[in-house]
Amino acid sequence: MKIKLNTVNDVKEFVRISESFKYDSIDVKQGRWIIDGKSIMGVFSLNLTKELDVNIDSEREKSIVDFYSRIYKWKI
Repeated sequence: MKIKLNTVNDVKEFVRISESFKYDSIDVKQGRWIIDGKSIMGVFSLNLTKELDVNIDSEREKSIVDFYSRIYKWKI
């Protein structure tokens, strides 16, 4: 899913949501860079004026659906 985080609070909330998925891997990709979506420093290291591509890697379908529904407000 492509998202856009517009404020510092958006970044904080996104990382907080990502951290709540303890057993799943969440990748945030921008260009050739891929960072851990659970890392606030990692997310802030990206160019937040541009879109981000977010993917969750989970064996549980419920986690995938829940994660994407919680970050839907940033979808572009």
